[in-house]
Amino acid sequence: MRRIRILFAAIAAAVLVTSLAACSTTPSVEVADDAVIIDVRTPEEYAEGHLEGAINVNLQSGSFDQEIAEQPLDGAYVVYCRSGNRSAQAASIMTELGFTDVTDAGGITEASSATGVPIVTG
Repeated sequence: MRRIRILFAAIAAAVLVTSLAACSTTPSVEVADDAVIIDVRTPEEYAEGHLEGAINVNLQSGSFDQEIAEQPLDGAYVVYCRSGNRSAQAASIMTELGFTDVTDAGGITEASSATGVPIVTG
């Protein structure tokens, strides 16, 4: 019985270490020179801080499809939001519309870390 407890404890420790390691790494996102960085949050959220050079196309505006369609389908795009939920939705919509190079960079902090693009205000 003692061996089983020790084995269980060793397995649990290995799983914990693996989980913590996975959470602590942010994948790198290569941003091409001609890539368009798109913040899909509300204009108010965008004004509070956004990635440098990002344009704001509000996913919740009701006209996201029409606004995003103004961008070339063959361009390179990096999309982000506050937590990663809206950016995933936006990337999916863009792919469905025919965009061929869309990267979901997740939430703003994660996107900044992954791309190396700083967060600016104003």
